[in-house]
Amino acid sequence: MIDAHCHIDAYPDPYKIAELAQRSKVLTIAVTNRPAHFIDSRPHVQQFGFLRPALGLHPLLAEHTQSERQQFARALDDTSYVGEVGLDFSREGIATRTEQEESFRFVLELIKDQPKFLSIHSRRAESATLDYLEEYEIPNAVFHWFTGSIAALDRLLNLGYYCSVNPAMLQKPKGQRIVDRIPLDRLLTESDGPYVLVGQRQAIPTDVTLVEAYLLETRNIDHSELKGQLKRNLLASLPMY
Repeated sequence: MIDAHCHIDAYPDPYKIAELAQRSKVLTIAVTNRPAHFIDSRPHVQQFGFLRPALGLHPLLAEHTQSERQQFARALDDTSYVGEVGLDFSREGIATRTEQEESFRFVLELIKDQPKFLSIHSRRAESATLDYLEEYEIPNAVFHWFTGSIAALDRLLNLGYYCSVNPAMLQKPKGQRIVDRIPLDRLLTESDGPYVLVGQRQAIPTDVTLVEAYLLETRNIDHSELKGQLKRNLLASLPMY
């Protein structure tokens, strides 16, 4: 199993979730929202062979993380995974658009010559996010919980990027339409726990099986083929040096 986007550090008991991912053999990319969170959690995450710590600079925290950019730059060599980064022009984030764009440019400038696995937040900012990725010629990107237009989805797919899908995307027709349009060879599974809810509880890494079940139901593929394709997709989205 693969969980391409999970906030391990945001759970009430991160160690319990890390142990669950390890015990269940879910290869989990442990994204963070701030460099300090990555730096603080990395020594603990490293003891779990199925966890991959990711260095984050979340757009909704852009006005608070300017002072942490140098921390981000110093920590970048310590991981092949970057996330969560990107842009958010929703009602919640539009007031800090300028700070977000400065922050995103800062990240892309750093990684343009040293590709990383890149987990992207793009809510209500899909076109701008793609513009920046094109400008900096970023070869690898995984759009987490994509909610944009079909035109924007087609554009990111044409650019060779990936989408990671969580259980919440399957709960509404719009989300299903997006998932159904993503080719199987451009798709990864994610939980986005603890921010996604499954019923009344926080999603956990093993909930990627819910996405797998949907794909098995809607695609002409058996379980072993699906597992193999998801693994190939992850490998293809990793940086090539």
